[in-house]
Amino acid sequence: MQACCPALVRDSTHQKRRGTMEIDLSRLPYAGARQPLLAGQGVVATSQPLAAQAGLAVLQRGGSAVDAAVATAAALTVVEPTSNGIGSDLFALVWDGQRLHGLNGSGRAPAAISAELMRARGHAAMPTHGWLPVTVPGAPAAWRDLHARFGKLPFASLFEGAIGYAERGYPVGPVLGRNWARGVAGAQARSGAEFSGWLPTFAPGGAAPAVGALWRSPDHARTLRRIAETGAADFYHGQLAE
Repeated sequence: MQACCPALVRDSTHQKRRGTMEIDLSRLPYAGARQPLLAGQGVVATSQPLAAQAGLAVLQRGGSAVDAAVATAAALTVVEPTSNGIGSDLFALVWDGQRLHGLNGSGRAPAAISAELMRARGHAAMPTHGWLPVTVPGAPAAWRDLHARFGKLPFASLFEGAIGYAERGYPVGPVLGRNWARGVAGAQARSGAEFSGWLPTFAPGGAAPAVGALWRSPDHARTLRRIAETGAADFYHGQLAE
């Protein structure tokens, strides 16, 4: 930190003399190294600090490691939507102190999908976009099942952090901003009814949120709240399913 901070201060001072302070958060030129993190009562590690905070808050309230993992995963669907989504799969390994448990939370493929159908639609391989490659999302049910076996806190309480981020908003980080922009560019290049909802959801202004911009998603918050209140049942058989 001693090596990088003076340079950053000088750069900021120079910008202030011109009446503005502009720092490109996506291109910081300063080298850095992460140090090992040591903790005696639990650790939450993710690619997004806000999600780690959601999981840590659950541990601090007396939740189990699985409670914290579910809270973290739900938060990641909000604060890192380029890599994590509610409509995704989940795989878990849980050590309970004596035995190792595994959960395959991958969703089932539609019953009518077959190699013959794919060839009849003109595909030699599974396409990467559209309805054909979509499976039943396994993550919400896996959150519920993991909690039922290993959870301590009420299931709905595990979503408080994620819902808060979605309702109040959070600042978009550099890596997320770059990946989000790539996702928007890809969505703009696709056409068809199955893609019509993507841009209004993730780029309502016609572009990805800028790095540092505050992103809110009240619809995402409502979806997570329905999953939380119904033990994920609404996602498969209720309003969300419809």
